[in-house]
Amino acid sequence: MDTTDKLLKWLIALAAFLASAALWWPAPANAVRLKEVATIQGVRPNQLVGYGLVVGLDGTGDQTTQTPFTTQSLNAMLQQLGTTVPPGTSMQLRNVASVLVTAVLPPFAQPGQAIDVNVSSLGNAKSLRGGTLIATALKGVDGQIYALAQGNLIIGGAGASAAGSKVTINHLSAGRIPAGATVERSVPTPWLQGDSITLDLAAEDFNTAREVARAINAAKGPGQAMAIDARTVRVAMPPSPDARVSYLADIENLNIDQAAPAARIVVNARTGSVVMNQAVTLGPCAVAHGNLSVTINSTPVISQPGAFSSGTTQVAEKADIQVRQDSGSLINMPAGTKLTDVVKALNALGATPQDLLAILQAMKAAGALNAELEVI
Repeated sequence: MDTTDKLLKWLIALAAFLASAALWWPAPANAVRLKEVATIQGVRPNQLVGYGLVVGLDGTGDQTTQTPFTTQSLNAMLQQLGTTVPPGTSMQLRNVASVLVTAVLPPFAQPGQAIDVNVSSLGNAKSLRGGTLIATALKGVDGQIYALAQGNLIIGGAGASAAGSKVTINHLSAGRIPAGATVERSVPTPWLQGDSITLDLAAEDFNTAREVARAINAAKGPGQAMAIDARTVRVAMPPSPDARVSYLADIENLNIDQAAPAARIVVNARTGSVVMNQAVTLGPCAVAHGNLSVTINSTPVISQPGAFSSGTTQVAEKADIQVRQDSGSLINMPAGTKLTDVVKALNALGATPQDLLAILQAMKAAGALNAELEVI
């Protein structure tokens, strides 16, 4: 009886372990959801832009003598409000700034919904802190008005100046208005057009396109999805909108077995950043690296004429030039089949990130770097 009780307790514990395993067991490293690798063709955000005025600044607005368009815009706005400024009036305003307003209209946005807007100074305003954006029409590339923006700016910075000294924290000439624009017009999408939709993959890859089609056909039946090329997959859709929403809700969470990406190293030549993925491998090679520095020191030399002479004092410069070249030993770098091996081999050179850019390019030219080198 004791043995049976122990066996029963062990089976219960095993069942509880297996039931909870799905909550904490990590998913395969190469498995991603369909929504993370593909989007619906034609269903995308749209960029909006507008020109407006920010008022209520504490003397930190545009200098109207240097930004005449601010005065012109203010006159036009006052005329629309029924106020006419006499001709020839010189308005030295410091509480107004011309700005560009940008926003992103998300897909399926409908009239009445609120979207965030970004406000950036267009003139020479010192700060937009405390300002209020006056009603600004936001237009698309077709020239139509899709949203109307207005509200108080949020500036993530501060600044102070006195007696020629100035202290600034973060950026003061750009801000944001959360929910600062109201959508006035929706953008039609091909969501309900035709009997199918097209999925656009984030990157061109034939294997990923094939796996997307396989996963959809396995879940919804054969013939529902077909890979067109390395970037697009066509999916048959039901006719009614409600059925389409349910269909997409089901397939967008399907797990896609994604193959290892192509070996690539991305180099930022401006900052010296180097990023490589796990597929990068290194062939055997030998590398010698040494630093070359040139130092020029200039020392003023005063030439004083003799007493009772008609000469004048002359100032000359004496230049001292030194060239220093550090010795670089030849380092044998073995073949690396893992990312950690490649990192260890590159660290053995003792080179700075800026030097590493030249070393990687030389390795690529020598055929020892098995990766695509992209410079941004």
